[in-house]
Amino acid sequence: MITPIQISHYTAVSALGYGLEAHRQALMTEQGALASCNYKNAKVNTFIGRVPQLEAQAWPNLWKDYFSRNNLLALTALHQDDFLTAISNAKDRYGAKRVGLLLGTTTSGFSEAERAYRQRDKQGNLPNDFDYRKTAHPYATGEFLRNYLALQGPAMTIATACSSSAKAFICAQRWLQLNLCDAVLIAGIDSLCLNILYGFHSLGILSTEKCCPFAQNRSGLSLGEAAALVLVERANTGKIGLLGFGESTDGYHMSAPHPEGKGAILAMQAALNSAKLAPSQIDYINFHGTASLQNDRIEDQAVYQLFKNEVPASSTKGWMGHTLGAAGALEVIIACLAIEQKMLWATLNTIEIDQSLRSYILLKNTAAVVKKALVNSFGFGGNNCSLIIGEISDE
Repeated sequence: MITPIQISHYTAVSALGYGLEAHRQALMTEQGALASCNYKNAKVNTFIGRVPQLEAQAWPNLWKDYFSRNNLLALTALHQDDFLTAISNAKDRYGAKRVGLLLGTTTSGFSEAERAYRQRDKQGNLPNDFDYRKTAHPYATGEFLRNYLALQGPAMTIATACSSSAKAFICAQRWLQLNLCDAVLIAGIDSLCLNILYGFHSLGILSTEKCCPFAQNRSGLSLGEAAALVLVERANTGKIGLLGFGESTDGYHMSAPHPEGKGAILAMQAALNSAKLAPSQIDYINFHGTASLQNDRIEDQAVYQLFKNEVPASSTKGWMGHTLGAAGALEVIIACLAIEQKMLWATLNTIEIDQSLRSYILLKNTAAVVKKALVNSFGFGGNNCSLIIGEISDE
């Protein structure tokens, strides 16, 4: 059994809006935010979850060298729900050297690299104002957050595609257990860019409508962007936290999961084992649920093998889209809101479930006491991660 860790403070910015209240209201009223693609210069027939009015957010001149869409998302999230105060208090309690940082991302600030590439001179040189390390490097947002918050603890970026920020929770638990630090800022941050839109378009898995996970007529996913920030510390009884986790890497294919869901099964079973829980003790499952034909079918198959159709489940990507490396942390927050609101979330946009699927998939919000939730995050290359979120007991 692992040593649980406490989720002390959290916030999010996504297509649903700024801060927890915007997310809570959208979830409770089943109001999604996917819209026809209007990302700059993107000529792709699809729907996206773009953060509203992000470009209008102020950027401090003191940090001008770090400006990117990803870093702007990070800064905007820091100013929600008194998150800056929570970090300041953690530094006061433990000291800056004892507060770590784990960033989960895939695109980082690649939109700045795209801008720089478009602005090359006749000799092909990139513009002088382009700083790859501070704007587009996979660690760029981590460096910005660490410097902006004056943190001095260990820091690292995890980039395992769509499981990136979910895996950050596992790394944070290990850092705390090893006494490398006393608190960890987990940041799941990914922003839209042309590279990711056209990349998924080339795979033929972007939906031309709002994504509808597990639907009979599903045709693909909707991409989104988000910043999800979570502060974790050592466990206190009665607090919500990470109770168990499991991970696997099946490496079956560069982008497709194992056809029998072997990696997903391993991750979910390991999460149950680490928390010493039976499948029947899980109250809600937040599926990875991207709405692609193959991935939904395989995840359903894996979940059914362990849980049959006895545990209510849904995918919440119909609200804000698939936020890639931010999805794990964002959906942990959504699981926390399920526990807080005593609500099982719907699978938005889905009217008729694929008749070949066998899991207990919810189409409407359903009131229920949620004590323990399983969150699945599965990435390219078979990077599978399952987290169990719930109230920490003294047992």
